[in-house]
Amino acid sequence: MSPELPKPARILVVDDDHGQRSLLETFLRAKGYRTQSAASGEAALQLLAEEPFSMMISDVRMPGMSGIETFRRVRQRHQSLPVLLVTAFADIRSAVTAMRDGAVNYLAKPIDLDELMASVRLALEPAGTAPAAAADEVALPPGVIIHSPLMRAVFRDAAVIAPSDSRVLITGESGVGKEAVADVIHAWSQRRTGPLVKVNCAAIPENLLESELFGHEKGAFTGALQQRIGRFEEAIGGTLFLDEIAELPPPLQAKLLRVINDGTFRRIGSGRDQRTDARVLAATNRDLEAEIAAGRFREDLFYRLNVMELHLPPLRERPEDILPLATHFIGQFSRQKSRFSASVTNALLTYRWPGNVRELRNAMERAALLSRGEIVLPEHLPARILTPDTAGAKPGPAAGGADAQRLEEIEREAILRALRKNSYNRTETARELAISRRALTYKLQRLRAEGVPIDPGE
Repeated sequence: MSPELPKPARILVVDDDHGQRSLLETFLRAKGYRTQSAASGEAALQLLAEEPFSMMISDVRMPGMSGIETFRRVRQRHQSLPVLLVTAFADIRSAVTAMRDGAVNYLAKPIDLDELMASVRLALEPAGTAPAAAADEVALPPGVIIHSPLMRAVFRDAAVIAPSDSRVLITGESGVGKEAVADVIHAWSQRRTGPLVKVNCAAIPENLLESELFGHEKGAFTGALQQRIGRFEEAIGGTLFLDEIAELPPPLQAKLLRVINDGTFRRIGSGRDQRTDARVLAATNRDLEAEIAAGRFREDLFYRLNVMELHLPPLRERPEDILPLATHFIGQFSRQKSRFSASVTNALLTYRWPGNVRELRNAMERAALLSRGEIVLPEHLPARILTPDTAGAKPGPAAGGADAQRLEEIEREAILRALRKNSYNRTETARELAISRRALTYKLQRLRAEGVPIDPGE
């Protein structure tokens, strides 16, 4: 009789935010762990008194009993239980203090899934509670063209996030495909049979945006001739995608925060609350942390929207996608099969694409019209693509020679050394390297795509 295999670790997730709990549980289950969640510190202590757990992951800022107080009480009763804290920037000092008292680590919001996995492995796998390995590759939906390792990593994270109800902030330059990622998250979610409602916050005048989002009653203002249902009501049972969220004016930021916090809002001119369960996805091409520092965006709204961040790299940083995308687009606009001349292929790979995928699509539409569906020649492309400046050279060691390659090696060693020194904590590593956490995350994605191990479990 074969021996019984050990059961995978059971992890308790504690957070008052349903979206955050859903994200963490979905991700950990996908990695093979068992999970249970609690919406408060009090509920977590009750569960720990009744059932055994291998680890606890807790938010720091919660109403009632805070995560720090919950951690202290857990330490009194369960001294050997590994505890991982999740914290906003303002609470990092408390989290560091808790680590001195025995917390295994802390994660800064928005959570980096690689950092989360590294912390869980460090806490659990030496005890022999590692789960079976999970598959990293995901099947892409039809029409999604991805060849670069960087974008494959983005869609692997999207596949983990999609089944949860967590809110997601999608960042990246204009034209990189943020709306397409939102489409995929909805299509992969449990809400896919519900509506996907999209609002471009930059395209609607400020005086109309509140009515667009929340609706209005008949007679609420001049011109309100009948009741209007807002987008939050339209998206009940589905997903609401708020594009260009940084353009939302401050008064509406406060109202959006209320909807996210308790799921209620009021139509303009109404004295009665309405409820919505719409899942919110937001996108921006701006640095919201800089907007917060400038006083243009609410910090509390940022942390509520940014349960998980997906950052899309610009097209110039993923050259593996350029030709497959160009071939896909030319096929959409041409009545017969077209092909690129060698000089066109070189131009496409050399150009910097400041407008990203959107600019490439427009260039291929023009090329299809001018080439009449035959071979695409340089004269069929926009002139700017044919005359790149020296900054437009194809990225990589070849563009800068041996010196550029040596600089990349120095940077890689500095990053890996700082990671090890800070126990693979991304926030502390970014602080030591004097770069933003987002910049560090992007550099680590590139290193992983090159096959460089960046976590202790790799």
